[in-house]
Amino acid sequence: MNNTCSEPVVVVTGAGSGIGAATALRLGGQGYQVVCADVSPDRSAEVAEKLIANGGRADAVPTDVTDGKQVQQLVGRTIGRFGRIDALINNAGVGSVGSAVEVDEAEWNRVLSTNLTGAWLCARAVLPHMTQARRGSIVNLSSITALHGYPRIAAYSAAKGGIIALTRQMARDVAEHGVRVNAVVPGTVHTPLTQGLWDGGGGFGGSAATVDEQVSAAGAGYPLGRLGTADEISSMIAFLTSDAAAWITGQVHVVDGGRTAIG
Repeated sequence: MNNTCSEPVVVVTGAGSGIGAATALRLGGQGYQVVCADVSPDRSAEVAEKLIANGGRADAVPTDVTDGKQVQQLVGRTIGRFGRIDALINNAGVGSVGSAVEVDEAEWNRVLSTNLTGAWLCARAVLPHMTQARRGSIVNLSSITALHGYPRIAAYSAAKGGIIALTRQMARDVAEHGVRVNAVVPGTVHTPLTQGLWDGGGGFGGSAATVDEQVSAAGAGYPLGRLGTADEISSMIAFLTSDAAAWITGQVHVVDGGRTAIG
């Protein structure tokens, strides 16, 4: 049943944890109806339940963004329940440790399929609805690994670099239809994904270091002297999704505690 309401509707992928969960909760608190998409049914349901408990409207849709059919089902269910899609946050991603020589073809394809192709599949599915409505905002999550040569994360860096190129290209295509596309480039944030990279030997003390030692080692490389938080990244995402950013599109917004300022 279509329960179209005046409140805007946002789809957040990878909404079950980290930046995705923080973004879903922030936007829900700002009056959005939130569709929490995540490969984990339990995690997406948990975030949706928090939103509903706080008086919001939300849905949890288990979704593997590498599967075009599941993505189309996600969008169809969102339109069917809420009647519109005003924003898409392409946050779903996986980590990977390995240089260009070390990473094998299967791992390369796994990372690119989730982190880059998944964002394209989701954008492709929502854009017809946005362009018809002549409104919409897409925010794609990249990473400072796309801007710096971080060691031993070749596939992840390549995928996040592709996100920046895709963002700029899509922005040109859809601007005439009133749809905006931007990228957010976070610095290091302590999330389950980054912890997995650290535990796999992806820098910052390696797998032998304790969690506190890894966090401290990572934060020491930032001018502000600490890592960012998922909530701080969600603040930029929420701004770009809002009407306050109505004249911003095709841009790459770095939120990194000054890390890229020091080369």
